[in-house]
Amino acid sequence: MKIKFNVLGAQLLLVLNIFVAFLLLFENKLVVPAWLQPAGRMHPLVLHFPIVILVMAMFLEFFRSRSNSFYLQASHYLLLLGALLAGITVIMGLLLSKEEGYAGDTLFWHKWTGIAIFFISSFIYFIRNTQWYSAPAAKAGAVVTVLVVIISGHYGASLTHGENFLTEPLAVYYQPDPVAFDQALVFDHVVKPILEKKCTGCHNADKLKGELMLTDSASIVKGGKSGKLFIAGDPDMSLLLQRVHLPLEDKKHMPPAGKAQLTEPEIALLTAWIKTGTTLFSAKVSELPEHDSLRMAAAGFLQPAQPAEEKYDFSAADEKTINALSTDYRTILPLAKESPALAVNIYNREEWSGKQLEELAPLKKQVVALNLNKLPVKDGDLKSISQFQSLRHVYLNFTDITAAGLKELSILPHLQTLAVSGTKISYNDLKAQLPALKSLKSIAIWNTPITPQEAQELKKANTGITFIEGFKDDGTNPLKLNLPEVKNKSMVFTQSTQLQLSHPIKGVDIRFTTDGTEPDSTTSFLFDGKTELKENTYIKAKAYKEGWYASDVAEFYFLKCSIKPDSTHLLYKLNSVHQAEGAKSYFDNKLGVIGANNPAWANNWTGVRHTDMGLLCYFNNPATISSVGLHYMLEEVTGIYPPGSLQVWGGESEEQLKLLASLRPPPPPKGGKPSLETVEVSFKPHKVSCLKIVAVPQTNEKGDRRLLLVDEMYLN
Repeated sequence: MKIKFNVLGAQLLLVLNIFVAFLLLFENKLVVPAWLQPAGRMHPLVLHFPIVILVMAMFLEFFRSRSNSFYLQASHYLLLLGALLAGITVIMGLLLSKEEGYAGDTLFWHKWTGIAIFFISSFIYFIRNTQWYSAPAAKAGAVVTVLVVIISGHYGASLTHGENFLTEPLAVYYQPDPVAFDQALVFDHVVKPILEKKCTGCHNADKLKGELMLTDSASIVKGGKSGKLFIAGDPDMSLLLQRVHLPLEDKKHMPPAGKAQLTEPEIALLTAWIKTGTTLFSAKVSELPEHDSLRMAAAGFLQPAQPAEEKYDFSAADEKTINALSTDYRTILPLAKESPALAVNIYNREEWSGKQLEELAPLKKQVVALNLNKLPVKDGDLKSISQFQSLRHVYLNFTDITAAGLKELSILPHLQTLAVSGTKISYNDLKAQLPALKSLKSIAIWNTPITPQEAQELKKANTGITFIEGFKDDGTNPLKLNLPEVKNKSMVFTQSTQLQLSHPIKGVDIRFTTDGTEPDSTTSFLFDGKTELKENTYIKAKAYKEGWYASDVAEFYFLKCSIKPDSTHLLYKLNSVHQAEGAKSYFDNKLGVIGANNPAWANNWTGVRHTDMGLLCYFNNPATISSVGLHYMLEEVTGIYPPGSLQVWGGESEEQLKLLASLRPPPPPKGGKPSLETVEVSFKPHKVSCLKIVAVPQTNEKGDRRLLLVDEMYLN
C-alpha cells in the first residue's frame, strides 16, 4: 500500500511539474473563463498549507538521519505532500494573476519565487534517495527552500496588504517633519499623503489594479482602464469621487470594503481640490484666497510643529487612587501616554459641588489641566485650586467667576493657559490681574464684556500673552454653529416633562421637529421653552443664526416610563464588558451615549451576545401595563445591532406567566450612521404582578449572534 501511494504521489508530482511548465510556456495565451476564476481565487486560502508543510519537511531534511527509518519516512511524506500542494498553489496563482488588477514588479517576484519553491521541493524529493545526496546537500537544499518561502511570502503579503504593511505601525517613529504653512503645496503635502494612506496600496507600480497608478501626478492625470480619474473643475463628473460615493457593498466602491475608508474631511478636501481646475498640482495652500474652501480644508491637514514634550518633576499617581476618584461626572486621564501628568474634566451642572475639587487632594501634584467649563463655579470654589501647584491649564468658560476669583489663580506658579470666555470678567479686571499671572501664555476672552478696542489695549500691554477673541459676527466669514444641547436633568419622565434646549452662542434660534423630519429655518417649531412632552418623543433640533451656517441635526429621545417595578432580577448573565449596574440599570433614568471615544460611554449600557437579555420585574401591587419598550444602541461599524425579537410575558407570579406580545423589529438600513433607537411592543392592558421581558440578539448570515446593548426599559 505504501509503495502504491509513493508511486502515485511521485507520478502526480511529475505530472504537476509538466503541467506547470506547460502553463508557463504558453502563459501569454492563457485566458481564464469565468467558471474557472473561483479556483484561482482559492490561491490565498490554499497557500498556507504548503508553506507550513514544506517548512516542517525542510526542518527534518536539515537534520537528516539515514539511520532512523521513521525519521526518513516522515520527512519523505511531508516533502511529497508539501511539493504536491505547492504545485496546486502555483496553478491557482497563475490563474489568479490573469484577473484584472495584478501587475508590476511585486507580482513578478512573488510569482517566480513561488514557482521556484515548487520546482526546488520537487527536485529535492526526486533526488533525496540517491547516493550523492549527502547531509551537506540536504542542509543546503533546506536552507535555500526556506529562504525562498520567506521571500515569496513577503512579496505575497505586499500584494495583499501593501508594501508598508509590516512597517506601518512603526510609522509614528519616522514621520516626516511638518511642512510650514506658507511652503505647503496642496497636492504634494495634503492630497498625496491621503492617496498614499488610502489608495496607493492597490494602485502602484507593483500592483496596478484597474491599470491605475496613483503614485505621481502624471499617472493620476493619465487615469486607468476605466478612463480619466477626474475632470478638472467638475468633481460631480469625476470618476474618483463617483467611486468613493458608491455604497460600500458595491464592488466598484473605492476603497474596497475591508480597507480603510476615506473620512468625510478627506472626501471634502478631494472635492475642493478637483474644483480648483488647472492648478491641481501646482497650487500653494497659502496662495489660495483666505476664505477658499480648499485652503480651509487643507489647513486642517497640515500639522504644526509639535513643541518639545514638557518634563515634570513629580512621579505618577497611584492607579487605584485615580480609579477611586473617577466617577460618571469626573474623568481623570493621563495628559499623554506614559506621562505622570493628569487632566481632570468635571461635568453636569446639577451634580456640581466644590467638594469635587477638594476630593482631588491626593492628586494635587499630578493634576496639570482642569476643565470646569459650563459649571456654576463661584469665586469661593477657586480657593480649592491653590492646592494644585502643578496646574498649567485651567478652563473656566461660561462659569460664574468674577475678578475676585482671578486673584486666587495668581498663586499658581506654572499657569500657562486660562479660559474665561462667557464670564463677566471685564477689561479692568484683566488689566489689574494679568501682571500677577507671571507664566500665562494664552487666555480666551470671547463672549465677555471686553470690547475689541479694549482687547487691543490688553494685547499692547501684555505682548507675551496670546488673546483668543473668538469669532467676530460681522457676516463676512460665516462659520457653522455647534449643536443645540438638551438641559433636561433626565430624558426619562413619568407623566410629562418640559423640553429644555439651549445653545452657548447668544441670539441663536433653535428649530425642532417631533415627527422624524429634519428641521428647517421657517416652518419647524421654534423653541420657546414652553413645549411640554407627554409621550415618547423623538426630537430633532438645529440651530440657526444670521451670518452663520446652520448647525448639524441634534437628536434626542424622551422616554415616558409611567410604571416602575418595585424590584428586578436578571434571567441571564450580561457580558463582561457591559455590566453597568445590572438589573438596576434598566429603570435608573440614565441614558447612555454613542461611541467609545466618550470616556464613560459603557457605564450605562448592559450587553449580551451569546445569551438572551432577560429581565423579571416584580410589583408589590399589581400594575396595569399595555406597552414595553427598549432604548438601544445601533452602531453597525462596531457590530452593535438592534434586538432580533422582543417578547413580553406577564402574570400573577413567575410560575403563571403567559405571552402577552412579541415583536420582530425590521432590520436597520445598511450603512446607517451610529444612533440611539427605541423599539416598543404594545398589547391589550393586562394587570400583572410579575413581568418578564426577553430581548433576543440578532444573528448574522453565519448564524453567529450580534452584540445587543440596552440602557433603559420603559413601561406604560
